[in-house]
Amino acid sequence: MTAGGAISVLVVEDEEITAEANRIYVERVPGFAVAGVVRSGVEALRFLGRTPVDLILLDLYLPDMHGLEVCRAVRASGLMCDVIAVTSARDLAMVRSAVSLGVSQYLLKPFTYATLAEKLTRYARFKEEAGMAVGQGDVDRVLGTLRGTSELPKGMARDTLATVAAQLRGHPQGLAAQAVADAIGVSRVTARRYLEYLVELGVAGRVPRYGQVGRPELLYRIPMES
Repeated sequence: MTAGGAISVLVVEDEEITAEANRIYVERVPGFAVAGVVRSGVEALRFLGRTPVDLILLDLYLPDMHGLEVCRAVRASGLMCDVIAVTSARDLAMVRSAVSLGVSQYLLKPFTYATLAEKLTRYARFKEEAGMAVGQGDVDRVLGTLRGTSELPKGMARDTLATVAAQLRGHPQGLAAQAVADAIGVSRVTARRYLEYLVELGVAGRVPRYGQVGRPELLYRIPMES
């Protein structure tokens, strides 16, 4: 957040007129401040290396790299900023890929100020409530804030979801799926499903942990409020 407590946003959009419109839109929403406007993926990563932000309003089709590649680079660097993806693509496979990389919300072009304002307002409420969740009901409410619903996917239990979230909150450095599974007495596959759901909602993020050999292990963690 900015010094004044506003949620800081980086606007990433290659079209000049659209970038300016998005900047104006964000600034019109109470509680939000634009930290910067950049026109490419490389510029976005350079900016984030200097200036952490709370939220990225990210166009997926950039001149130098795809927005999903920007997301991968952001996650690989350990940054826990949230992402709202902006695109004209109406491809469900693209949406699934975006969700798997921790994109919390998805905006289809062209969108109105009212649509963006609703997304940002919901995000602000999510940020406020996430730091206050202490019980199952609180967790359920927070998890439903971004999507406007508290319904869970078929086969998932609220008690288990709350327990998984509690495990992550108790280990701010992050936990692997197997560690969560061992802690709560479920299979690794089950633990990973709940962890990925937390990532999908934007509650948790993935951080790679590099060992001596082999592929890096993924840790899941919930960013602590500053």
